[in-house]
Amino acid sequence: MIKLKVPLFLGVLLFFYLEMTNAEKFGMMVTRQIDFNRKSDSMKVKRSERLVEMTIEFIQHPHKIFPLDYFTDRFNAAKSSISEDLNIVKGTFARRHLGEIITYSGARGGVQFIPVISKSQVADYVRQLQDALHQSERLLPGGYIYTSDILSQPEWLKKIGKLIASRYSRNDIDAILTIATKGIPIAQSVAEELGVPFVIVRKASKVTEGSTVGINYVPYSSADVMERMELSTRSLHPQTSVLIIDDFLRGGGTVNGLTMVANEFQCHVVDTVVFIENMRLDEPIKVLYHSLFRIESVNSETKKIQVKSGNFFAEDLSF
Repeated sequence: MIKLKVPLFLGVLLFFYLEMTNAEKFGMMVTRQIDFNRKSDSMKVKRSERLVEMTIEFIQHPHKIFPLDYFTDRFNAAKSSISEDLNIVKGTFARRHLGEIITYSGARGGVQFIPVISKSQVADYVRQLQDALHQSERLLPGGYIYTSDILSQPEWLKKIGKLIASRYSRNDIDAILTIATKGIPIAQSVAEELGVPFVIVRKASKVTEGSTVGINYVPYSSADVMERMELSTRSLHPQTSVLIIDDFLRGGGTVNGLTMVANEFQCHVVDTVVFIENMRLDEPIKVLYHSLFRIESVNSETKKIQVKSGNFFAEDLSF
């Protein structure tokens, strides 16, 4: 019996010794892995990775000026390497008609992405939207066209936003001004492309908006009716350059009211753009505007709608 206890005792000691040795080895492996990860974090990022991340940054933040140091610090790379990367991205964006990469020197030094689209893309977007608007089931009483499905689809809104924003990519626009509710999705899409905020005017302000500025205006389509729109006093600052956006123009009353609101805030209106205008009215529209599309004729019996491109495309837009 005694002879059996000694080997058992030694076996137990050997077992604990091996377990402690393995634990020590495992701890050393973990420590080495941590040290390796730390070294990897401080290592320079590969060019292929830098190009991908730069592209994502530019597309997600159009018109934002990135200091060159932002990329050198982020990728732990020399300025010469970052400059070479930017030239590659710039050339690719130009060939793919995605936009321009502009570099600035001096105190404003940095790099900026300005989205643009080619003339062929403009023609393609216009044709696709026209085909969608020509559908007879869109006809509503009063000469209106049902567009809620288009203005609720991100794919359509992206195209509309690009069409409008490409014209004003060189303008100093500080904000997009629109009115609730159908103008909101278009305004948001344009604002995203231009990298600026959008401001919503309401016909009835909410308590959460604080003090407001309100104006009364007369829609041209019903001159005997007064309407009102309001905007929070915190929404706009004097001398702000705004682009007015709306979904439908029938008599011009709404866009005229938006212009009056901008004037009350001492803002500069760069332009007014509507998605669709109704050209069948006898009364001339008394406001300056650009429309993407216009309704030229509606046949209630056959339910045929003739929609053509608007005056937004009548000028040389330098797309």
